[in-house]
Amino acid sequence: MRILEYIGLDTAGFAKPYRKVAEAIGAGDFRAAQVKKLSNLAHGKFYRAKLDDTNRLLFSLVRHGDEVCVLMLEVIANHDYDKSRFLRGAAIDESKIPDIDVVEAGRDAQLLRYLHPERTTLHLLDKPISFDDTQHAIYHTPAPLIVIGSAGSGKTALTLEKLKQAKGDVLYVTHSAYLAQSARDLYYANGFEHAEQDAVFLSYREFIESIHVPQGREAHWRDFAAWFARMKQSFRDIDAHQAFEEIRGVLSASASGVLSREDYRALGVRQSIFAEDKRDALYDLFEKYRAWLTESNLFDLNLVAQAWMARAQARYDFVVIDEVQDITPVQLALVLKTLKQAGHFLLCGDSNQIVHPNFFSWSQVKSLFWKDPALAERQELRVLSANFRNGQQATRVANQLLKIKHNRFGSIDRESNYLVQPVGGDVGAVHLWPDKDASKKELNQQTAKSTQFAVLVMRDEDKAEARKHFSTPLLFSIHEAKGLEYENIVLYRFVSSHRAEFSEIANGVDRSALAAEQLDYRRAKDKSDKSLEVYKFFVNALYVALTRAIRNIYVIESNTQHELFPLLELSVASQTRVEARQSTLEEWQKEARKLELQGKQEQADAIRQSILKQKPVPWTVLDQAQSQSLLATVFQQQAPGGKPRQQLLEIAACHDIPVVASALDRMNYGAAKTFLQQRNFLARKTYDSYFLPSFKNVLRQCDEHGVEHRLPMNLTPLMAAASAGNIALVEALLERGADREASDHFGANALHWAMREAFADAKFARERFARLYDLLAPSSVDVNTGERLVRLDRHLSEYFLFQTLWALFKTCFTHPQRHAHAAFEARMIIEAWESLPGAVVRAERKKRTHVNQVLARNEVAREYAYNRDLFIRVAQGWYQFNPDLSVRRKINGEETWVRMFQVLNLPFLKELAWPQNAARVDDYLGFALLPEQPPGVLTQWLASLPRQAAEPKSVAAATRKPSHAAGRGVKRRW
Repeated sequence: MRILEYIGLDTAGFAKPYRKVAEAIGAGDFRAAQVKKLSNLAHGKFYRAKLDDTNRLLFSLVRHGDEVCVLMLEVIANHDYDKSRFLRGAAIDESKIPDIDVVEAGRDAQLLRYLHPERTTLHLLDKPISFDDTQHAIYHTPAPLIVIGSAGSGKTALTLEKLKQAKGDVLYVTHSAYLAQSARDLYYANGFEHAEQDAVFLSYREFIESIHVPQGREAHWRDFAAWFARMKQSFRDIDAHQAFEEIRGVLSASASGVLSREDYRALGVRQSIFAEDKRDALYDLFEKYRAWLTESNLFDLNLVAQAWMARAQARYDFVVIDEVQDITPVQLALVLKTLKQAGHFLLCGDSNQIVHPNFFSWSQVKSLFWKDPALAERQELRVLSANFRNGQQATRVANQLLKIKHNRFGSIDRESNYLVQPVGGDVGAVHLWPDKDASKKELNQQTAKSTQFAVLVMRDEDKAEARKHFSTPLLFSIHEAKGLEYENIVLYRFVSSHRAEFSEIANGVDRSALAAEQLDYRRAKDKSDKSLEVYKFFVNALYVALTRAIRNIYVIESNTQHELFPLLELSVASQTRVEARQSTLEEWQKEARKLELQGKQEQADAIRQSILKQKPVPWTVLDQAQSQSLLATVFQQQAPGGKPRQQLLEIAACHDIPVVASALDRMNYGAAKTFLQQRNFLARKTYDSYFLPSFKNVLRQCDEHGVEHRLPMNLTPLMAAASAGNIALVEALLERGADREASDHFGANALHWAMREAFADAKFARERFARLYDLLAPSSVDVNTGERLVRLDRHLSEYFLFQTLWALFKTCFTHPQRHAHAAFEARMIIEAWESLPGAVVRAERKKRTHVNQVLARNEVAREYAYNRDLFIRVAQGWYQFNPDLSVRRKINGEETWVRMFQVLNLPFLKELAWPQNAARVDDYLGFALLPEQPPGVLTQWLASLPRQAAEPKSVAAATRKPSHAAGRGVKRRW
């Protein structure tokens, strides 16, 4: 077998035994190398070989075509598997590792789409990557650098590998929040760390917020379209789409500032969609647009970028801007202004994929740098022409469209003059079918229940017609489809619904001229011809649609004789039967969650309504409203009956609220007197099945009620599985698309439930928590300090400390052992972390001095360059969350900032607080500008008791192994 090496492999000090073992493995002699399989590792298939008595070699197998190769990953010194980057804290018992033979191992080899015929070094993100010669050259080219690549060219993977070379504070920014998040997860996949780098991955809106958070919500096309419909009478001869593009791409986009009316009038013919006699009307519309934004509490990213120029400061040592074609010149200029040193950037994109209106061109991008002649001389521009994603036939038709575009409009610029070469993809097919009811009916019957088929239309307004014939929830306009990919794509009436525009695109194109295998650079003959600006959306939209297909494309058109189709070398063929496998409910659940993360809420909701058809749960969910009702029934009305008292006792056990159990004990409710003995049973009573190794019934409930349904204690299935430590169930739920961010009525998500168990149970912490943390921890937490967005990435010390305080926040008020400050101090945190594995919290971070340092350097008003303003100091050594903090939450499908203390439900905690902590609640609410709460039912009842009777009883003084480790040794103050 061919030996390949991960580019980060370090064999220093082990060269001789490494060569010997590598030769044996390469020869297929696994016995001589003492190869064993590391089983039960869900994040990869790994094998270990024996270098000598104390050191091991970690490797995996990859397959390209019929060839199986060995990928050497890591030397593990001194049997320290827990320190392995790739194993990520997995418990490995060498005495129990099974042997493996080469044939069996080869069957599990990971598939590689491309493998360089000679080069043996591989890169690694979420999977191994072999660079072709062009990618390899770019990888070794210093900044500044511009990379141009089509869909599926691997440009994002290449830029992330380039990013790993940078030191200091580095930024990855792109238009899409989903792409930024995906890039971040790819970057840190397989445990990658860079000790000399602090990387942040942001969407462009998040980048804006990291400078200063604008008021309101970002205005999108749908907002503009609804507003413009009301303005239509005053601007009858102006098209809404063209007006939106002109405002976004011309009037507000210049890096020199918003255009004045005079400057707009003076623009050249090719610099605007609109003729000179219409520009005054368009400028009138622009002024009304700006006024409407203010009135509607909306903001435009261009206008904010213009305003934020004065706020931007040099803070990054290196910047990557991905999908730069979606970013306007002023937005780009603002990013580059945050560089500490000019030229330390990498831009990548593809101007053929512009569907966001912005008048992008590479010449405009380069003009930003020509102000510095020395920088312009050093500027590199490279083209990635290989396509590793799309089928060969889809790529052929996409290339044909590029030739038509070039022949009709001339070259957009020198940089975009290339065709795409398919590498490693399926052959696939592109079918042109007439728009007939019979064919549509058959296609719909075969594809409606499959996640492998999506239907695309040109614009939002074209969806209504498509819905009459296709029942799949996977129906997208081209703006929505950007960034998506599916095995099979149905293009519905792309050309027929916009017949005149595509006739103009095809007009005058010589079919014989499309035989060329290369695009020659040439400008349009008539400089006054604005056809490219007017029609580029349509040709780019079709190009983007074609490149969404991994394998097959079905083009459904009412006019199959349109002049564009012969140019694309498409003709109506005999209709072949479509084979589509019906997807499982699990696959649809996963698809819904993926689309939700991508911001495609309409399609996610459609899946849940039309495919999953989830039913409400038949039981009562004891959320905040139900809990408050029970408190009133028991302590205010003192209604007879044991059921509400028993439910409150179970709430006290499950949510760890000992004050409720203590109050029931004082009320002489008999079951409360044995609370300590039955606490664990009561806590898990409503989700006992989640502890079992067989969880078919749990998944059956998820099919029936949805993966986010609520259990009786208001937990989601993922929270319950996390609390139970059932790793296999957690993996199954995540595979179905379970939401890591979903929270209970105290703001706690699945990670926080797992953390509480790990803090309380050393065995749970050692054996299960590392894997649970790897699965459940969100990649970052966004907080708003009142001025700017601060992203706490998972690799930062601040991240785990912040999550720890979040998980234990409730205990500041509900546990009698806690100090009257209702806050945190370093000893509590260190004790909570005592049993956590090094894969989660490194040993050096478990020291009291380190925790105090992190708390202090992030204290509000502390002079520190990287102060994130996370905490306030309420007393010497005692800290609490900064009351000005807000965190991002999605409400009714829209993201918004919500006060941290509101997310943690501090107002409700006042009803459950011990009397000595209740006063602190009002202090914190006041600091956070939240309404002061009247005393709750439980608080009033406790206050009505004689002082001696109100003191904590043993039932309340005891906490779960030991007080979540957070209150040991703290003197009780009342």
